[in-house]
Amino acid sequence: QVQLTESGGGLVQPGGSLRLSCAASARIFSVNVMGWYRQAPGKERELVAAITSDGSANYADPVKGRFTISRDNAKNTLSLQMNSLKPEDTAVYYCNYRTYSWALNYWGQGTQVTVSS
Repeated sequence: QVQLTESGGGLVQPGGSLRLSCAASARIFSVNVMGWYRQAPGKERELVAAITSDGSANYADPVKGRFTISRDNAKNTLSLQMNSLKPEDTAVYYCNYRTYSWALNYWGQGTQVTVSS
């Protein structure tokens, strides 16, 4: 069982920055995908960004150029640097770890990000 613990959410003004972090509690498979998803009130959960264990990253169009995903395989940690935040980025952000086949799929408890003046 892998537990994922997020941190770093909070309230920020439009144009500001936040950095989210996620730590995995147990050893994870060396070949995997980790990512950040978000869910705003009344909307479905959506992918924000994902990164494979070999460092290949992809981003949702709304966050390209503003968000940067990174990971430390030795420490089993995942980060999301969010710059130029907009009110529409307001959501609960979830950390995800999965194998490529989705046979193993784990979620963190979520961290709230609120962008408001």
